[in-house]
Amino acid sequence: DRCYTDKCAIVKRNYAPGQHGQGTKKVSNYGLQLREKQKVKRIYGVLETQFRNLYERAEKTPGITGENLLSLLERRLD
Repeated sequence: DRCYTDKCAIVKRNYAPGQHGQGTKKVSNYGLQLREKQKVKRIYGVLETQFRNLYERAEKTPGITGENLLSLLERRLD
């Protein structure tokens, strides 16, 4: 392939082509949390309402909410 040589465009310029290609912004804290939530939802195959209900149940139980949520997700039978 071309990308095994020194002239590979992806290696030389790791951004999109064009006038506005270099504008990459830092991801906010909200954006990072949203990406992680979407990732967990896709891994476990859960819809938003199911995920919200599980989160509310995990929040009510004593202990760390994140660990409670993961244990509830792991205990699902489907």
